[in-house]
Amino acid sequence: RARSARTAGIWTVALLPSKAKMAMPDQLPLEAVVGFAGSIPGGLVLHPNGKTMAYPLGATIVVKELGDSYSQSFLQGHTDEVSCLAISRDGSLLASGQITNMGFSADIIVWDLHAREVVHRMSLHKVKVQELSFSHDGLYLASLGGQDDNSLVIWDVNSGNAVCGTPTPGLTKCVRFLNTNSDQVVTGGGNTLVVWDFDLANRKLRPTPCRLGNIRRDTNYITIDERDEYMYVGTTSGDVLQVSLSARLFKNAGPAKQRVPKGIAAVATSPGGHVVVGGGDGSVSVLETGTMRLLATTKLEAGVTSCVTAPGAHKDGGFGLYAGTETCNVYYLKFSPTQGLLSELIQTCHATQINDVAFPVGYSEVFATCGVENIRVWHITEARELLRVVVPNVECLSVAFVPDGASIISGWADGKIRAFAPQTGKLLYEINDAHPHGVTTLVGSSDGARVISGGKEGNVRVWRIGAESQTMVASMKEHKGCINSLALRANDSECVSASSDGSCIVWDLDRFVRQHALTANTFFKACAYHPDESQIVTGGTDRKVTWWDSFDGSAIRVLDGSDTAEINALDVSTCGNMMVTGGADKAVTVWGYDSGTKLVVGKGHSGAVTKVKFTPDGEKIVSVGAEGAIFIWSNVVQGE
Repeated sequence: RARSARTAGIWTVALLPSKAKMAMPDQLPLEAVVGFAGSIPGGLVLHPNGKTMAYPLGATIVVKELGDSYSQSFLQGHTDEVSCLAISRDGSLLASGQITNMGFSADIIVWDLHAREVVHRMSLHKVKVQELSFSHDGLYLASLGGQDDNSLVIWDVNSGNAVCGTPTPGLTKCVRFLNTNSDQVVTGGGNTLVVWDFDLANRKLRPTPCRLGNIRRDTNYITIDERDEYMYVGTTSGDVLQVSLSARLFKNAGPAKQRVPKGIAAVATSPGGHVVVGGGDGSVSVLETGTMRLLATTKLEAGVTSCVTAPGAHKDGGFGLYAGTETCNVYYLKFSPTQGLLSELIQTCHATQINDVAFPVGYSEVFATCGVENIRVWHITEARELLRVVVPNVECLSVAFVPDGASIISGWADGKIRAFAPQTGKLLYEINDAHPHGVTTLVGSSDGARVISGGKEGNVRVWRIGAESQTMVASMKEHKGCINSLALRANDSECVSASSDGSCIVWDLDRFVRQHALTANTFFKACAYHPDESQIVTGGTDRKVTWWDSFDGSAIRVLDGSDTAEINALDVSTCGNMMVTGGADKAVTVWGYDSGTKLVVGKGHSGAVTKVKFTPDGEKIVSVGAEGAIFIWSNVVQGE
């Protein structure tokens, strides 16, 4: 096998960047995202026009046009996970708060929704911004700090300056301005419910506790009716308290007969005055305003964390509402006095870490992802789910398309390899005990006759896939640690395995022996062949990206792939002129393959990037993360 000319002559161009490289944008443009941070209370907000929805996804805020699955825009400016959102009554401004590290200040950003620009960046609260609320005229913003801060601050929206602030009693979780005046704000939390008078002239907040008698409740959520007569308080005990705002006095509680299991996480009022309650058990209920009598209820698949009603009443006196759940699904529900509550799933995504992403060979329109209990196939242009394969109570660790497209092969934490039909999701075959502690990575041969798999115990195994049976051809045991990645030559004669034991081994798949080993002081997390197969690229916990000669295993070049954190994933484009890396620094970085220069960086993930892939046509990049988000980036440097 002759050494490629690429290996001998590649490095002469390293010091000659082209004009096109010099003009590259710093930020990788985000084209679409699949995901919703369902764990954030009240994270789903609806524009007053009823046509636009905003929700957090990691450090990014997604603004989505309803009815159009792929009309999305993105607000990016936070440095860590977004913790709360609020929208002004006229719909012109959006406020967002974030979480940060202990001892640091957490930013509040006020956005112009029309221009999609930052208006103000405000910082006073420590560690976390718990909740935000605009005044009815949009002139003031109330912000509440988390448990490490526990203070209430009123901000002047025009100037971005704090007007006044005060510590709050107990562990306060929610804040809400009244709907008809800006002089009062309500807070609630652990056994406290307080109405604050906002004295602008003296810059003071004066508290008046609400009288609840013998009732002791931990407040989860507060909503106020349109006329400011009553506030409805959702509690961890599973009931809603109706409290008079003028008298600061408890009036009623509901649902009348029974409480909601796991507490009430979201409360909203409808255009007709009904009270909508979202429960931690997944129930959504509609209560009559005065009597708090239950009118209708339905059950969603997981606990409700957000509930917003759509503006305008239906002809039959009903209304529409949107609900977000803990498992990161978004539902549209329609209430009708005659038919009750009907629900429709309008958006779905992974709720936990995504472990792998894969494309069919030569086809860029669909891709597969895998995580806890399921594999999902997505349409890349519309960013919607096409197929879901569910295996209860097992985590899928790896997924790949067989090159002939006949099946989706997957490795699972229970040690099994499962293959599914790509259009129906039907189970085609199952290899039991493929690896004793879980199948961490796998790849299919070009003819579809063999599957090479790697496991947590360090074995690399070759399987013959027949029409009726699946048998193990060879088991190659030299690694002492988990196999994190496999890469296969186009002619199926060799593969390379990256392991946590500090070595990458190139295997001869005809004789099933080691050709040579690549060693470094690192846990190798990812490996890939260059398309002309003259080189191998690796990344790992030492933050280095290393180019190796695939002929003799010598290191050609070593670069710092990240300044701060390990490299979890890398991929080389089909044309071979670019490489993309992702890791625990939450960034997606595109590199010039020949020059070794950093071309552009994409930021938006709030968790570590677990896998990243170019589309086969090189026009887009798909990255998946520990927070369960799928980011689809436009590859602006594809002509490099």
